[in-house]
Amino acid sequence: MPAASFVERHGLWTAERREAAERMLAALAQRGMHTVRFAFADQHGILRGKTLVAAEAAGALASGVGVTTTLLAKDTAHRTVFPVFTPGGGFGLREMQGAADMLMVADPTTFRTLPWAPGTGWVLCDLHFHDGRPVPFDTRRLLRDVHARLERGGHALLAGLEVEFHLFRLLDPRLSPADAGTPGVPGAPPEVALLHQGYQYLTELRYDQIEPALEPLRQTLEAIGLPLRSLEVEFGPSQVELTFRPIEGVAAADAMVLLRSAIKQVARRNGLHASFMCRPRIPNAMSSGWHLHQSLVRLADGANAFVAEGAGHDGTPLSPTGARWLAGLLVHAEGATPFTTPTINGYRRYRPHSLAPDRVAWAQDNRAAMLRVIGGPGDAATRIENRVGEPAANPYLYMASQVVAGLDGLERGLSPGASADAPYETDARRLPASLDVALDALLDDAALVEGIGRGFVDYLVHVKRAELARHAAEVGEWEHREYFDLF
Repeated sequence: MPAASFVERHGLWTAERREAAERMLAALAQRGMHTVRFAFADQHGILRGKTLVAAEAAGALASGVGVTTTLLAKDTAHRTVFPVFTPGGGFGLREMQGAADMLMVADPTTFRTLPWAPGTGWVLCDLHFHDGRPVPFDTRRLLRDVHARLERGGHALLAGLEVEFHLFRLLDPRLSPADAGTPGVPGAPPEVALLHQGYQYLTELRYDQIEPALEPLRQTLEAIGLPLRSLEVEFGPSQVELTFRPIEGVAAADAMVLLRSAIKQVARRNGLHASFMCRPRIPNAMSSGWHLHQSLVRLADGANAFVAEGAGHDGTPLSPTGARWLAGLLVHAEGATPFTTPTINGYRRYRPHSLAPDRVAWAQDNRAAMLRVIGGPGDAATRIENRVGEPAANPYLYMASQVVAGLDGLERGLSPGASADAPYETDARRLPASLDVALDALLDDAALVEGIGRGFVDYLVHVKRAELARHAAEVGEWEHREYFDLF
């Protein structure tokens, strides 16, 4: 009798996943596919993994795919920022010392074929140690655990993605050996040109100029099953926005990591450069945001738990559940910013009168507020739009922070206070002005630390402090321009 596989020994698949695995293997054979990409989202929300030939897929599904644990030890410049060759590897975990391996275990329900890479399949994975335990720094698992807490209370998160990014024509990919960079010093950024000049927001003329570049993206996103609603020309030059129909639970975060990766790959194959950086150093560029629309589905009847009966609750147009969720998002706004805005660059977006928030406030249908409440009594589409996030955020952490904050509001029966009819003038707490201030706010937020997990928070803060230290050590252009001639 053959030995049980890794997945079977540790009971890692539900019946749904086992059935999905059978469908995946059948699809590989029927479609004559030659390779499968096994991927996971790292601490930054970047997809990493390995590509296997199709003949190896069945074994990989059963036994997992080995990858080095050092992938979880890296900052955004791919520099390892933990002492991985010391006891515990800097994590206090024997399983992560010495650059040991961990296993990617596929979630076959996420399997897709990639239309831009003929003959190629793709599947998202969870991370496990060799003894079957989940790796504690797997952000997809973290969101799944947080969302399970929400489900135990009778609700599920429904998230709508509204994502801004820049799409440029690629002039020079900067691939000479001198441009390559090293860990801790990224390679030279590509040279790009605009696809349109911008500042003709939602004009058909500007859209038509960029439509030839957007069309391959539209075809791809629809082919991989993402529920695309609209493609729009945003305010700035070469800036676009995509919106999607609502997606429930962890699948919404899965969609976002696949969306970003697909767009960047398809763009590059078409001579373009897509960037989800918040504020590129491009003349006249506008900042990009990721607005996360959120509501709760009542599991008992599938209804929107934010819809009010009568005039609304606690000065809001929301139900008691919605008002308390709103209050939780407000109370924990500063502490959540390392999850919603994890890059140094992202804090340049928090400016008054910029269609981005600069303080902690809510208002009804007002795009200057951090939290925009949309809908009202009797409106099944009632929701909260959090406008604080940047498109580079790790989707699992962004959404987990929302669930933890919202649940705290629900469980403590918090009140959101008065709306801000003039959000940029209202007397309200300011959002953190920098990543280091945001990290301090997170560490001071006991409910967020407990809800996300102290071990994970300490891990993430360590990674981000390493990025901040590199940034502080570098002499920037502003300093050189300011002082080199003057003194």
